[in-house]
Amino acid sequence: MLTVAQITDLHVTTEKDPLNQKRNEDRLRQTMKTIHALRPRPVAIIASGDLVDRGEIEEYYELKRLMDESEIPIYYALGNHDGREAFLQVFSGPGAQTDENGYVQYAVDFGPFRMVVMDTLEGPNHGEYDEKRAAWLARTLDEAPDQPTAIILHHPPIPSGIRWMDPDPKSPWIVRLEGVLKGRDQIQVMMCGHIHRAFNGLFAGHMVASAPATSIQLTLDLTEVDMHVPDGREILVEEPPGFQLLMAHEGHLTTHCCLAGDFTPAVTYNFPFRKLA
Repeated sequence: MLTVAQITDLHVTTEKDPLNQKRNEDRLRQTMKTIHALRPRPVAIIASGDLVDRGEIEEYYELKRLMDESEIPIYYALGNHDGREAFLQVFSGPGAQTDENGYVQYAVDFGPFRMVVMDTLEGPNHGEYDEKRAAWLARTLDEAPDQPTAIILHHPPIPSGIRWMDPDPKSPWIVRLEGVLKGRDQIQVMMCGHIHRAFNGLFAGHMVASAPATSIQLTLDLTEVDMHVPDGREILVEEPPGFQLLMAHEGHLTTHCCLAGDFTPAVTYNFPFRKLA
């Protein structure tokens, strides 16, 4: 058995925004502490986008300072708050590889399973996946058609029900991605971020598992909203930070949605379990 932890929507920033800098750093540190205490310890961490808040190079240096403390290797994907050029000026190597067109896309093998990282960065909020990126994904998946695979992308291609954050299911990038992924039986899970909240659904026949943020979470409000008329509703809430854990065991991939924090044990294993009839 081996595991990989997914963190997402870190929104690391600088002293230009002191409130968010402290809050998001504290929450990220708590999450990393919890991940490092897991047994077995994850073989890697994937940070799946919105690594920083404004895409500025100074923020990426702050991110690097924090991530350099990790004893676990870290891999990166980009989200809509990121800046590809600024990120690549600070990060390089196995956790920040680019494809032939300069997108942050790569595949990593962890023993029995493969992680394929996509780059959906484009525009202010919703994702994009053009023909060049899609062609790279198709070739990469063709390389290992029988290897259990987890896809990592920042933007979920399915709606969460939180209307002001959801994509149009008919968006060209979503239709294009569906065409690439449909019928690819090696894909066991698609792991996303962006929504700052855990939810699950199906896309192109594959499970989509969206992770909670290390920064603050989106309020679970599934009612209608007029995007042009502010109505004072709560949209973000200081629920605990979280992460997702991917487990690979005997050819199967399983995800766990986890809270970060220090919690008091409720029951300890002091006596043998009784056999159930």
